[in-house]
Amino acid sequence: MSDRLRARDLTLLAEETPRTPMQNATLEIFEPGDSGFDYHALVAHIDDRIAFVPRYRQHVRFVPGRLANPVWLDDPDFDLAYHVRRSALPRPGTMAQLRELTARIMSRRLDPGRPLWEIYFVEGLEDGRVAVLSKSHQILVDGTSTVDLGQVLLDVDSGPRTIVHDGWTPRPEPTATMLVLGAVAESARNPRVLFNAARSQAHLAARVSLATAGRVGAVAGALSNRRTAPESPFNAEPSEQRRIVCVRTSLKDYRKVRRVHGGTVNDVILATITGAIRAWLMTRAESVESTRRLRVLVPMSVIDEEMEPTSLGSQVIGHLLNLPIGEVSPVVRLHQVSYALRAHSETGRAVAADRIAGVAGFAPTTFHALGSRVASEQAKGSVNLVITNVPGPQFPMFLAGAEMLETYPVPPLQPGFTAAIGVTSYDGGVYYGITADRDALPDIEVLGQCIRESLDELVDSASDARPRAARGRRKPSAEK
Repeated sequence: MSDRLRARDLTLLAEETPRTPMQNATLEIFEPGDSGFDYHALVAHIDDRIAFVPRYRQHVRFVPGRLANPVWLDDPDFDLAYHVRRSALPRPGTMAQLRELTARIMSRRLDPGRPLWEIYFVEGLEDGRVAVLSKSHQILVDGTSTVDLGQVLLDVDSGPRTIVHDGWTPRPEPTATMLVLGAVAESARNPRVLFNAARSQAHLAARVSLATAGRVGAVAGALSNRRTAPESPFNAEPSEQRRIVCVRTSLKDYRKVRRVHGGTVNDVILATITGAIRAWLMTRAESVESTRRLRVLVPMSVIDEEMEPTSLGSQVIGHLLNLPIGEVSPVVRLHQVSYALRAHSETGRAVAADRIAGVAGFAPTTFHALGSRVASEQAKGSVNLVITNVPGPQFPMFLAGAEMLETYPVPPLQPGFTAAIGVTSYDGGVYYGITADRDALPDIEVLGQCIRESLDELVDSASDARPRAARGRRKPSAEK
């Protein structure tokens, strides 16, 4: 029998609504050059690599009577052309137009009757570039048995590859009766199958009940002026429509700040976001008193000793962090963030950035997906915002011969949240992707500008600190 869904996956399916589609996405921009990279080349490339992620040719079938958890089965009508779609921007093909197209695509749910992923090939960008937007459901990616399709598509060089078709044909799909008989037979051989199904249903009912209670509690708290989390524009039930913001910055700026003030690049990124949110709130005429904090969930990788060395070698857990958005000084904000994150690094299980970046393929797509799964379980109650930050390789990567110039994560919105932030570093750049509710945060693009200004503030502080440090050092004496 094919693999069965776990209780966690069932919960993700049950909690999905038109307002909160559980799908991760990545927006990548390519320079085709002389590679001949076009829609047909992309389809052929995916057709060649999809054998590495067989789950992407399967769909979910429920067992009648809920006698066992649903199963993954080969889609007998699998059509690659349905999943890989062609689109284009009108002239002039600006980044703003690409963001708007991305927002509309991300507002639509995936078809639950088909394999749960789509890829869009977008032509018409300025300077002859093209974009690839890939989105997949959270239940597709667990980091062990299945990684994100985007991780296996990119290569470290532009050289041609011999396409070897795997000759895949779908296994015959069982009828409803066969699914029931299969579940009964499995239960007879292993009573835990039926037990796991009952436990999954109970777990599912409990999660749905808790989610409903949480929404009711939030309404009651609002009516009685009681809050379970610090007040934030990031906490409300989202609508069905999205806004997307993309921000490109330079990795050398973060490294400069790290060299002068200490900490890690991750610390500097989170301090940059802290300063940006502070400035954005001030543009909204919101009070930002000195004690104000923003409670964020930051999924982070830790070493899992039980995993095979050939796997990703880590698991992702949620780290709760209070961002000091009330602090005026950018340097003090950085030190406060560094101190708060030090506890994670001192556990001895934290995964170094270069280790994640060295995972085969383009690992950020998988790690962002794993972070979203963690957020779906832990971003409840007192959390204001989810931030995923994944280091990527610091060298160019290629898709069917075309060089990837930029890569932006497009994180999903969890129930009760109007924004989410994803960050990916790649080939000398640090790329921010912000997903926001279209109705609740019409000014979210201002936050993107504030990210650039917050980083500039930190870089300026590092530049000012160097002369003072130099003056504090004694020059070697010429006399002895």
